[in-house]
Amino acid sequence: MAEALVSVVLEQLRSIIIQEVGQEVRLVVGVKNEVERLTSSFRAIQAVLANAEERQLEDGYVKLWLDQLKEVSYDMDDVLDEWGTAIAKSQSKVHEHPSKNKKKVCSFMIFSCFRVREVGLRRRIAYKIKELNERIDVIVIVKNMFDFKSLEAGIKQHEHHETASVIDVKDVKGRENDKDRVMKMLFSTESSQGPALRTISLVGMGGIGKTTLAKLVYNDDDVKTHFKKRIWVSVSDPFDEITIAKAILENLKESTQNLIKLQTLLEKIQSLIRGKKFVLVLDDVWNENSRKWEQLKDSLKCGLPGSRILVTTRNRNVANCMGSLSTDILELELLSTDECWSLFSQLAFFDKNSRERGNLEDIGRQIAAKCKGLPLAAKSLGSLLRFKRSRAEWESVLNSHVWEIKEAESNLLAPLQLSYHDLPSDMRRCFSYCAVFPKDFTFERDALIKQWMAQGFLRETHNKEMEVMGLECFEALAARSFFQDFVKDKGDGSIIECKMHDMVHDFAQSLTKNECFSVDIDDAAESKIDSFSRDARHSMVVFRNYDTDPLPATIHSFKKLRSLIVDGYPSSMNAALPNLIANLSCLRTLKLSGCGIEEVPSNIGKLIHLRHVDLSGNKIRELPEEMCELYNMLTLNVSFCNKLERLPDNIGRLVKLRHLSVGYSGFVKMRGFEGLSSLQELDEFHVSGSGEVSNIGDLRNLNHLQGSLTIRWLGDVKDPDEVKKAELKSKKHLTELDLRFGSRTDREKINDDEVLEALVRMTPPNLESLGIYDYQGVIPVFPCWINKLRVVRLVDWGKIKNLPPLGKLPSLEDLSVDRMERVQRVGREFLGLGVDGEDGDISIGEKTSSSSSSAIIAFPKLKRLLFGGMGEWEEWEGGRGGNEDKTNIFNSIIMPSLYLLEFWKCPKLKALPDYVLQSTTLEHLEINESPIIGAQFKAGGEGWPNASHSPNIRIIRS
Repeated sequence: MAEALVSVVLEQLRSIIIQEVGQEVRLVVGVKNEVERLTSSFRAIQAVLANAEERQLEDGYVKLWLDQLKEVSYDMDDVLDEWGTAIAKSQSKVHEHPSKNKKKVCSFMIFSCFRVREVGLRRRIAYKIKELNERIDVIVIVKNMFDFKSLEAGIKQHEHHETASVIDVKDVKGRENDKDRVMKMLFSTESSQGPALRTISLVGMGGIGKTTLAKLVYNDDDVKTHFKKRIWVSVSDPFDEITIAKAILENLKESTQNLIKLQTLLEKIQSLIRGKKFVLVLDDVWNENSRKWEQLKDSLKCGLPGSRILVTTRNRNVANCMGSLSTDILELELLSTDECWSLFSQLAFFDKNSRERGNLEDIGRQIAAKCKGLPLAAKSLGSLLRFKRSRAEWESVLNSHVWEIKEAESNLLAPLQLSYHDLPSDMRRCFSYCAVFPKDFTFERDALIKQWMAQGFLRETHNKEMEVMGLECFEALAARSFFQDFVKDKGDGSIIECKMHDMVHDFAQSLTKNECFSVDIDDAAESKIDSFSRDARHSMVVFRNYDTDPLPATIHSFKKLRSLIVDGYPSSMNAALPNLIANLSCLRTLKLSGCGIEEVPSNIGKLIHLRHVDLSGNKIRELPEEMCELYNMLTLNVSFCNKLERLPDNIGRLVKLRHLSVGYSGFVKMRGFEGLSSLQELDEFHVSGSGEVSNIGDLRNLNHLQGSLTIRWLGDVKDPDEVKKAELKSKKHLTELDLRFGSRTDREKINDDEVLEALVRMTPPNLESLGIYDYQGVIPVFPCWINKLRVVRLVDWGKIKNLPPLGKLPSLEDLSVDRMERVQRVGREFLGLGVDGEDGDISIGEKTSSSSSSAIIAFPKLKRLLFGGMGEWEEWEGGRGGNEDKTNIFNSIIMPSLYLLEFWKCPKLKALPDYVLQSTTLEHLEINESPIIGAQFKAGGEGWPNASHSPNIRIIRS
């Protein structure tokens, strides 16, 4: 934590000197020297911080020194941030263009006021910097007394525990299934599994039992028989090829006394394993550089086919680096409750009689449950309690945090300390911040990244944005087993939610004892909060009872808080909020989601450091204009505020704003968006239909928008020319777009055709998903030239009689057609057959390699198709009984990848087309409230023989 803080301060100090040299800011006389002296002091401290953070684990005085350093660094960060914000704010007002109805003298008055404020500001900053310099001087003096080693002098590696292959199998609990899976991987001879020399990796957090499982496999009798040579090497860090090569030779009973060069060692290894089947265990691997492993692995390929390498690691990236295929990576799960209890009890109750066991078992089960399936925790706490016989001693362990149990601390936290110190300094800070959340908290990836951004943990580089760096950090922490219980995106498989094991959470809290705290509010709330340090920087307050408990008044006294996260519904939030904001002037993150807030006080504009505001799920009608003074704002969330009527008129002043969420809040009037050129996330944009309030043209400068955007209209006025001004074609990073035309009182007067045509002609070029809702035009306008569209939703097209030529979309996988009130027939136009391309439309398909050279493919990649609410639909061309010309259809390949087909409320549909009935890929057919076709596809029905090959046919309310 301290190392990352110091880096931030140094960066800010450097920025000040650069600005002063460039005459962008003016310093009070003497302050430049103070800034340079501060910079020198911080650089001297930075050089020894790695050594200091290592020594704090054993030396309380070093820990105290680091705490003092963090305090000064936090205060320095506040001062510099205040200065930079005030200057940017004042200069912004100086350069503002006065309104047309104002006299030019106003500009002079603003400039004059700025000069007066600037002088006062510079003097105040000068005083604070001088004061901080005096504090840092003391810290430097104390630093010199500790005799820290600098980076240049070299710092010793963290001690890794060397492992051996010996094990007592009777002591192992709960790894039978995992052992069987690994054995199958070792003995498999399937060529489809990849190269002959396969690398199998066991991945999991420290203490989960990777080495134990490897030992079980290594010592199995079948393994001893199957492999001619067995080799066990404890690798740890650093990954040194020569050391590993020597360890392999020693396992093979070969002397390495005169072998120095890697080449000689590898040649010797080859001579000993050539033509022999071997298994090599590389335990505790940390190396992520595949080049360091390549030469050693190449030398092992001379072994007999079927040889195996078994790797244990905490990091999935290491498994990939070592060459494990995804099918050869086993991520170890935690033990079950019963397995954990069995492991704990065999140690804790060793040498205790039945009376003692009966007296302690209830507490013991609670302690075992506290281990949350982590074998190392069960073994460590079980061994600790082996020599404790009183209930008081056991209850003390039950009620303590891990770091408070001195006898267990080294065993439990040491493995996590190794993983933690293997992280870069900025990543350590992101991990430590997780301590502010309670145990068993569900982390949402994107929300956590935004909070890291708000705290300044993620610094942009010239080629990497903060969000990208945050995503890389999150994925690195997940890969290193700091997170678990993953929920993954169904599309790309990325992790979107996760949790943290209790022991990992305890470790994070041990790193931030006086900085982070979370508290549950109950009858003893005040006393709980009083126990925390007033120097705390991050807090989460959790309300379990709905609208009954007030916000504790004590929270106002934590004046240094940078994060305040409230989870729940405090009864007094509206009354407490003005005073709360007035006292917590250092806040960067303010999360008051679902707190029953009806009005946001205007003094929120005084929180100059604020970067992340979450007011979602509240009862607010509008935001105060003073919020537009928050020049550092990065994230604003007012989604699910169903009473919200408008955003501030001057929201365009928030030039740093990157994430704005207003979804599910009813219709919100918006204006001034053209100034938000940094905006990357905007879930919804509302167009009022009135040029004085919200125009779609205000989107023109928002070319950094990413991900998903919904455009909603309210009212009867739409201007196709205004649509063109939005320049949607320039939004290259948008991948999902929903167009919601909204309800209208007089639909006959609206020319939706022109508006939709203008929209689709300006469609972002990299769209993968497009939804069009409430379209009341009569022409089936659709951008069939977008090659990347995978998902299409067409809902409530009230006047359309023919569907667009969607079969022309080459990448379409998921299609929903819902509530088309006037569609009676779906024909060749839907497939894109016989429809001329225009305006850059793509061709409908490629010629097949069959004898029919003219055959084309319609819907080549479509997997899921849904029709719903089609009350008048009777005929789907190509079905039995149709009298249309089928020549073009039967000369084509249609929906060759269809996997799922659903119908909902299609009461008049008579039959399905032959190309659907004869599909060999269709596995799911669901028919809901569509009686005619429902009757056909019941077992024994008229259509059953044609579709019985589909394994899942479901008829509901037919």
